[in-house]
Amino acid sequence: MEKIKTLSIDLETFSDIDLAKCGVYRYVESPAFEILLFGGSVNGGDVMVYDLAQSEKISNEILAALTDSSVTKWAFNAAFERVCLSKYLGLPSGEYLDPTSWRCSMIWSAYMGLPLSLAGTGSVLGLPEQKLKEGKELIKYFCVPCAPTKANGGRMRNLPRHAPEKWAQFKAYNKRDVEVEMAIQDKLRKFPAPDFVWEEYCLDQQINDRGIALDMAVVENAIRFDERSKALLSSKMQELTSLENPNSIQQMKQWLSENGLETDTLGKKAVSELLKTAPPQLAEVLELRQQLAKSSVKKYQAMRNAVCSDGRAHGMFQFYGTNRSGRWAGRLIQLQNLPQNHIPDLKQARELVKSGNYEAMELLYDDIPDTLSQLIRTAFIPKSGMKFVVSDFSAIEARVLSWLADEKWRLDAFKSGGDIYCASASQMFRVPVEKHGVNGHLRQKGKIAELALGYGGSVGALKAMGALEMGLSEDELKPLVDMWRSSNPNIVRFWWEVDRCVKDTIRQRLRTDTHGIQFEYQSGMLFITLPSGRRLSYVKPCIGENKFGGESVTYEGVGATKKWESIESYGPKFVENIVQAVRRDILCYTMRTLRNYRICGHVHDELIIECPIDTKVSEICDMMGRTPPWAKGLPLRADGYETEFYKKD
Repeated sequence: MEKIKTLSIDLETFSDIDLAKCGVYRYVESPAFEILLFGGSVNGGDVMVYDLAQSEKISNEILAALTDSSVTKWAFNAAFERVCLSKYLGLPSGEYLDPTSWRCSMIWSAYMGLPLSLAGTGSVLGLPEQKLKEGKELIKYFCVPCAPTKANGGRMRNLPRHAPEKWAQFKAYNKRDVEVEMAIQDKLRKFPAPDFVWEEYCLDQQINDRGIALDMAVVENAIRFDERSKALLSSKMQELTSLENPNSIQQMKQWLSENGLETDTLGKKAVSELLKTAPPQLAEVLELRQQLAKSSVKKYQAMRNAVCSDGRAHGMFQFYGTNRSGRWAGRLIQLQNLPQNHIPDLKQARELVKSGNYEAMELLYDDIPDTLSQLIRTAFIPKSGMKFVVSDFSAIEARVLSWLADEKWRLDAFKSGGDIYCASASQMFRVPVEKHGVNGHLRQKGKIAELALGYGGSVGALKAMGALEMGLSEDELKPLVDMWRSSNPNIVRFWWEVDRCVKDTIRQRLRTDTHGIQFEYQSGMLFITLPSGRRLSYVKPCIGENKFGGESVTYEGVGATKKWESIESYGPKFVENIVQAVRRDILCYTMRTLRNYRICGHVHDELIIECPIDTKVSEICDMMGRTPPWAKGLPLRADGYETEFYKKD
């Protein structure tokens, strides 16, 4: 065999663990796990399919290549292949093949603004060979357990001998997947992802491999507490309403209607509004409904599903999971959207759950579902003999926007360590504003303006951000928009300069630039080059007309429906993409700076680091506060704390 330089791989596997619910790390730990088919191409040559389910052996040369760092291994969603092959090669539990020499064509596709699926990417690129559509049915047949029936002789699994024709199709499917993956590589070859993006991907894989430890006593008892609490709440609701199923939305709406309270929905917001006017009897039922609606237990169940034999949850972060900006997406437990904790005696409540003391919990806390919800973060713990240092950037989004737009008064406020909400209110109202001092009441207006108006938002954005609920009147909203925009002329200018550059680039196919950002059109793509050197990609951009009859930009991408569709955009929206992307690049720079520390999680602009007890918080915060070489003049600051379990400080 010729010397192997590159290897393209696709696997078909079996396990009795639900891959979607539990993740690949838990999936491969099942004693039932096995690789059925290994499809591989050496150096871009013909695809070979090794039928491992029928005792064929992978060649020694290919086996050696899997652990050879000089051989580049390619796969679509390479994390799956790498973790599966780690198990196949007999690596100890919790150890995985070094990701340094692995490349992922799914990540490359995402870098190009394409879908995160092999079929989706192949379709958008118009490849001559597409993923075979019968794959789903074949995977269901061979890759997961089947229900025992009389017809199948009571078996719990389908093997090749049970359907030889289907098995032949399955091998063809495996071969085709490798061919499509290689075709994607060929198609994207003239738009390579930069080396530093692959370094970031490698770091991401190391963090996923490391995982985060879970306190399973807290997890299991929280699930039991929740079941017990909900049974009591349901019983009480049944007693008050006489309904057969008080959890039924339809039955509950009807009961409320019969008792003089009409509502179209029983969502959180709607119930909160109803509680303001509901008579005592109905209010009690609605409060019980609120408690029952808490979804806290789902997170604990996700932890139970994902935990591996080493007591840690792995694979919780999807690199390049967010369209356009390239930020991470959460997987499995979804660390990015955990409830916050506000109860003052968090440690005490946690100890009650950990020890299984439901009676004390019931005595001390009125709302058990809410308390359990607030305790979710605390189920994440550091390794024995270590602690967590949790550190995050202060007002990173506002800092990046101010720096890109060169809004000097804002940059000065950050450099002097000021509160941006106070500074914004002071600039808008032309009076000094202090958080707990002179004109402190104006800070809230500064805050809502900052949160809602940075990307072209107007009255609607203020309302969506909860301006009316915060006590602002309808009449105040438009003047607030006008004041914020007049106070931030450089940001407003930045929006429309970006808008102009995007449109000129699409129309004239010329490279344009503004504020250190380049815009160019190539091969039916709009590329926006960020200060970091990374590019944002927009597929098939064109100039169209918006619903108001004005000019807008459209491009193709994964939209709000999670489907591939036409998306409309304009200057401020592109600015939002740019700011979020630069935010992400700063986090990546910081993660690389701190790569010798044990980063085991990250949430938005926050890092969770598992470290020795003597590690100083200030040391980590100082390193996080270092400005990347490509972001000169950007004032960064990080704040942090140490803790024996994860929480919001």
